[in-house]
Amino acid sequence: MMTNKNRIKRFTPVQRLFHVLLMLSFMVLGASGLSRLYINTGWGKWLAGLFGGYESALLVHTYTGIFLITGFFVHILYLMAKINPKTIIGPDSLLPRGEDIKQFFSHIGWFLGFRESPRFDRWGYWEKFDYWAVFWGMVIIGITGLIMAYPLVATRYMPGWGLNVALWVHRIEAFLAMAHVFIIHFFIAHLRRHNFPMDRAMFEGSTDLEAVRSEKPAWIDRLKKQGDYENLLVRESQPQQKAIFFVFGYIMVAIGLFLIAGALVNWQRVIW
Repeated sequence: MMTNKNRIKRFTPVQRLFHVLLMLSFMVLGASGLSRLYINTGWGKWLAGLFGGYESALLVHTYTGIFLITGFFVHILYLMAKINPKTIIGPDSLLPRGEDIKQFFSHIGWFLGFRESPRFDRWGYWEKFDYWAVFWGMVIIGITGLIMAYPLVATRYMPGWGLNVALWVHRIEAFLAMAHVFIIHFFIAHLRRHNFPMDRAMFEGSTDLEAVRSEKPAWIDRLKKQGDYENLLVRESQPQQKAIFFVFGYIMVAIGLFLIAGALVNWQRVIW
């Protein structure tokens, strides 16, 4: 058994559970939604078959969407219970700050080779973007999804053509969300030098200490000054646990890439 504490705690079990449920729900929604949009293609028919057919895919899509919306509200209640007014705008907060804009441009300069890399704290600007993207995505996709799921109720308060608008807004936002998650988020999480071959943080709850020292030195310095550094150090997971994380994680990656690739290959065959 390993005795060295070579990882630092990043997420609690509850936060990791939220991420797993979000990930699974997103995959089911992506697959069931694409199966209906691409139903006139062989690929779409095959996808729909996984859910029991065209109509069954709609039921799965609808109820999974309701489950995700419910989880979203549970997450908001969780945030309200955890918010500390004294630190809500501090470095441990996911709220955007002016410092994030400065670090974004400094990071671009570092990419181009004429500036030093910014000293990130607990959250990088890209992590905050990923987090808040879920919020605006849930609002847009959730509202339009509910409008289409319950059209008779919705048209009591809006004109009938609003259903067509809701359909297109829902599709466009869904495609943007899938493109971001399956391409950008997957790359940032698993293919960057610090994380390759996988960032296990959301599965294991901790991150490699050396990687954090390199990428987020300001966080390490602050933890040491506060006296919290030693308390957050944890040991590596057992090999069996890591194997489960890798298998599950890469199954999710494979499904996501399969969905985005299938959608792009069959794009011109969709009958709008």
